[in-house]
Amino acid sequence: MRYGIVLATGDARTAGGLAADAEAAGWDGVFTFDGLAIAGIDLDDPWITLASMALRTSRVTLGAMVFAPARRRPWLFAKEAFTLDRLSGGRLVLPVGIGALDDLAFGNVGEPVGARERAERLDETLAIVERLGSGAEAAFEGRHYRFGPMALRPSPVQRPRIPVWPVGAWPNARSMERALSWDGVVLQLADGASPALLAEATSWVVAKRAMAGIVGARAAVADPASPEAGGPVPGRPFEVVVDGVTPGDDPAAAASISRAHAEAGATWWIEADWDRPDLGALRARIAAGPPRH
Repeated sequence: MRYGIVLATGDARTAGGLAADAEAAGWDGVFTFDGLAIAGIDLDDPWITLASMALRTSRVTLGAMVFAPARRRPWLFAKEAFTLDRLSGGRLVLPVGIGALDDLAFGNVGEPVGARERAERLDETLAIVERLGSGAEAAFEGRHYRFGPMALRPSPVQRPRIPVWPVGAWPNARSMERALSWDGVVLQLADGASPALLAEATSWVVAKRAMAGIVGARAAVADPASPEAGGPVPGRPFEVVVDGVTPGDDPAAAASISRAHAEAGATWWIEADWDRPDLGALRARIAAGPPRH
């Protein structure tokens, strides 16, 4: 299991120092989050925050928990992701979801709020990001987005694509099926980070992937004539990502929590204390190190 931590507070400049501290403390990943206008919270742009983090680190995986591509132009989202991947030396991952509606930069500014349309836009955006990531000239024709032949250069470092981890709301089959087409799943469990429910979801993932292997999986890059994309990348493990809180002042208890989730099938534990966005507490949790078992 690998261990990441979400910087749930702090501005872009502070995030760089926190990321460096986390790397020194042995964390495997450091994440920001993609919020624009949430009442009562000071928020910097996630891409600029990630750039600050990339420039202060050399080893840790970087990303946001989670990006909401449905409110961004796909080609701009792609360019930002490709640039950050190069800036970090190929350390970016893209956890993605349809977005939280308590962010006023959705319905309050005329962006789509219906879950179905946001999901469709997410799917098309991921297809576009993958297609343009080759560096070759490509066109796209979807329900929500379309463009003529163009190329985005230079390409990202990671090949054949930057890893994509869609949110999977277990036991919602539709969102789980979306995740299976990519490189991992950020599990949202009905009763929180429950090892029992996690084991159930992980068993479903394993069974579905085994079935896909029998009938044949889609290629890593889809037919250019189709808006669909995704599919397993040969040699790349499928990540099962869960988030939660462990006590930094009790290493044995923290390790026990992460061990239970690892045994249930998780490959990433993301420490995320959303309820206590306190900079001092965050610094202390980073310094305590990951809950390795």
